Amino acid sequence: MAKKKFVVAMMMHETNTFSPLPTPIESFARQGALTGPGAIADSEGTNTSLGGFIEVARKAGAEFTVPMAASAHPSGLVTRAAYEQMTTAIVDEIRKGCDAVLLALHGAMVAEHHDDGEGELLNRIRRIAPDVPIAVALDFHTQMTAAMIKGATIMTGYRTYPHIDMADTARRAGRTLMRLLAGEIEPKMVWGTRPIMSSSLVHTPSREPMKTLMGLANQAEDTGQVLNASVFGGFPQADIPHLALSSVIVCDKRTAEGEILLNRILDTAWEKREGFLFHPEPLSVQVARAKGYSEGPVVMADHGDNTASGGTQDVMSVIEEAMKQDLEDAVAGPICDPACVAQMVEAGVGNEVTLDLGGKIDMPAMGLKGKPLRVSGKVKAITDGSFVVTGPMATGTTVRMGRTAVLDTGKMQIVVSEKRAEPYDLGVFTHCGIDPRRKKYVLIKSRQHFRAGFEPIARHIVMCDGDGCTASDLKLFKYEKVKRPLYPFDLDMRLGRNDPHSNPPPQGDGREGVSNSKA
Repeated sequence: MAKKKFVVAMMMHETNTFSPLPTPIESFARQGALTGPGAIADSEGTNTSLGGFIEVARKAGAEFTVPMAASAHPSGLVTRAAYEQMTTAIVDEIRKGCDAVLLALHGAMVAEHHDDGEGELLNRIRRIAPDVPIAVALDFHTQMTAAMIKGATIMTGYRTYPHIDMADTARRAGRTLMRLLAGEIEPKMVWGTRPIMSSSLVHTPSREPMKTLMGLANQAEDTGQVLNASVFGGFPQADIPHLALSSVIVCDKRTAEGEILLNRILDTAWEKREGFLFHPEPLSVQVARAKGYSEGPVVMADHGDNTASGGTQDVMSVIEEAMKQDLEDAVAGPICDPACVAQMVEAGVGNEVTLDLGGKIDMPAMGLKGKPLRVSGKVKAITDGSFVVTGPMATGTTVRMGRTAVLDTGKMQIVVSEKRAEPYDLGVFTHCGIDPRRKKYVLIKSRQHFRAGFEPIARHIVMCDGDGCTASDLKLFKYEKVKRPLYPFDLDMRLGRNDPHSNPPPQGDGREGVSNSKA
């Protein structure tokens, strides 16, 4: 029997439309090679969706190609050129013919010319391969659209946030795909949304209200009630029409049971909608709370300038307040400031420097001007900024922060890098000789992903409402394109079964909430 041929690809970006950072093709090579054997070598065996799909292809004994392995840190709009390069590579490879397509996508990509990056990719694939089965693994923060449902055959989403199940999400989709190829099942998808824009700080599946929703989905899938069941919290830092909480259920042939589960999940979400509200607090109060703890490490997470949501990683408001309140025995970072790294490298290890640190980037959409913080200290270390992740999120991948230097002010050691890097692994500090487990205070820029590596070492965690374009207080953002009414902006909403958000039909399909993929 001839080997099956798979096309395996990754095209991942969480687009913050309020971020001032552009996203060209160069941003997408952060995990290594963009295509071919190099891309396979970089991702195989890693806890990523692409790594999981490669494992699926290997176990199936299939021949496979990786025409694109693109993943960029969250930032602003994906440039037209970058989007066209990535999608063209994927579509052209599928055009050659294959038995199945396995796609590691994010679900929240917005390009300069398409506000539904994933839906447009799937549309293009369907135009040249209308019958090929397509399995898609998605991020928990997906903005689900009719085009995505219409184009895919199977969809699964992360069950965790921090995302420690990326490879397993691909395996879940892969198992269903292999059963389809064996003729055992006939997947059909049902989906729906509720008009809830939840702050991502309060929608992790590890806590309520999302915990109940994800529990319903997981139990149904794990017990075989349905083939796959996923819940998506959405990504609120995007001004697009299809922003909402959603769920997708993959059923075998008949969809009645899936529709019951879908409505139970979504109705429960609506009942619990108040739990998705974020309640801000003054930064000075939060830092004072951290200072009041007698034992550390006290992890202070600045979620207003979070790299994993599109932050610039150079806003100094939390560090400035920590210095104002005289916190000692602290480590902070990474701060992305290539100019300051160059200044420290030129000075050399052991020498004194004075830096105008951070605050190099304005955020017009937020009405924020960059505000550098003048700091003085000794250059403690200089590294190449590369390390292999050993923690539970993205295990085995290589983080490349660019040249990195440590400034020791006496009371605080500050890690400064040339590139942005989400601190979900202790390696951001340990690779340059700092053990955060031995520090009283650990100041990092993160919302939830830090919990993967830092929660196990933390005696206390204090969330800090720092400035930036990833703030959790949604009232700070000016939305012009979102579909209204939308909770929490319209608090007096009454959702009925005929509400257009209840269970929207995919584009071009008269069957409400059901995929019409021919695969």
